[in-house]
Amino acid sequence: MIYEPVKDELPSVVDKVWYIFYDFETTQNTRHSDKASLHVPDLVSGQPFCSQCEDAEDGGDCVRCVQRKHSFWDDPLGIMLTYLSKPRPWANKIVAIAHNAKAFDLHFILNRAIVIIK
Repeated sequence: MIYEPVKDELPSVVDKVWYIFYDFETTQNTRHSDKASLHVPDLVSGQPFCSQCEDAEDGGDCVRCVQRKHSFWDDPLGIMLTYLSKPRPWANKIVAIAHNAKAFDLHFILNRAIVIIK
């Protein structure tokens, strides 16, 4: 997964893009120190769409995306990353858009990547 800042231009017509909007919900029950708690993801919700279903009614299934609303509970980060990594031969680009990537949601993915690299 590669992080690219949002651009003010639309993808090229030749790009077959699969989008997913996602959001983490967390708990703060894990103590990090006497004065701080860790945010621990306990739910990730995602809603994908492609060129086949981008104009479809919200929540309807798609031939390519299949189910268009997802909730990942047990190991939500790991399950979401596995889901994003599945082969999609009809797409040559995946764009994951977080509800709050700059300040929050992207940190969980970056931390997992650092742990995997070690």
